[in-house]
Amino acid sequence: MRGNYRGYRMLLVHAHPDDETINNGATMAMYAALGAEVTLITCTRGEEGEVLIPELAHLAANQSDALGPHREIELADAMRALGVSDHRFLGTESLKFRDSGMMGTEPNNRPDVFWQAQVDSAADLLVTVIDEIKPHVLITYDEFGGYGHPDHIQAHRVAMRASEKSEWQIPKIYWNVMPKSVIQSGIDAMKKVGSDFMGVESADELPFAKDDSFVHALIDGNKYVDKKMDAMRAHATQISVDGPFFALSDNVGLQIWGNEYYTLVRGAKAEPIDEQGRETDLFAGIAL
Repeated sequence: MRGNYRGYRMLLVHAHPDDETINNGATMAMYAALGAEVTLITCTRGEEGEVLIPELAHLAANQSDALGPHREIELADAMRALGVSDHRFLGTESLKFRDSGMMGTEPNNRPDVFWQAQVDSAADLLVTVIDEIKPHVLITYDEFGGYGHPDHIQAHRVAMRASEKSEWQIPKIYWNVMPKSVIQSGIDAMKKVGSDFMGVESADELPFAKDDSFVHALIDGNKYVDKKMDAMRAHATQISVDGPFFALSDNVGLQIWGNEYYTLVRGAKAEPIDEQGRETDLFAGIAL
C-alpha cells in the first residue's frame, strides 16, 4: 500500500443505504483516511426496508411510508463514521428512484421504482457524475446483484452501462464478491458458540457465496473495522450489531467484516500481489 493516495479517486454505486457499509465500509474508510477521494452513489433511499427498531416501526412502507427520509439521515451518519464526505443519490430533485422491494413483490410494479427505470436514462445520470469526478476505480455488484435483489441487479446494469457511455474511461472496475471459504469459516465459528449463520449449514446454500477463484483482490481493512462497525450502527433500522456473530470470542466476526473481497472485471491485475495471487490495493497499476 502507498502511504498517501491524494489524487486517486474511487466511485461506488450501491442500491440502498447500508449496502455500501456492509460491502465496502472498511475499504471506503481506509482509502478516505489515506487521502483518496471517495464518492458514493446510492440509487434509492431504501423505502421498502424492514424496520428493526420497534419504536420506529411506523416509518415502514405499509404504515406512514416515511422510512426513506430516515434512511437518508442514517446514511449521512454512516458516511461521517467512514470519513466519506461525497455521497449522493442517483437522480435529481424532480427524479428520485424508489426502492423496488424484493423480487416478485408488489412494489416492483410501481412506475417510480428503480427496477422499472430505463437503464440508459438512469445511466446518463451516472455518466454526469463519472465525467465530473473521473474515478480511477469503480466498485459495484456483479450481474446477479450479489443475491438477486432487483435494485442490486439494476445498479449493476446502470453502473456498467454508464462506464461504457462516459467520456472518462475508468481504468479499473471491481465487483463485490464474498468467497465461500470465508462464509464457511463464519458458519463453523457460529456453530461452536451454539448459534447459526442465516439458518444454513453450508456456504453452498447461500446464493451470494461464490467460489474463491472469483476473488482477484483482498483489501485488509482490519485497522478500520471499528469505523465500519460505527457506520453499521448508524444504519440502525436495518442492521443489528449486537448479535452473537459480532461477539465471537476469537473475533472471527470482526475479521470477516474487516476483509473485503473483489472481482476485477476491467483493467489488469497489478502488484502488490499476495501469496494467493490477489491484489492488495485496488489502485494498483494506476499512475497519476
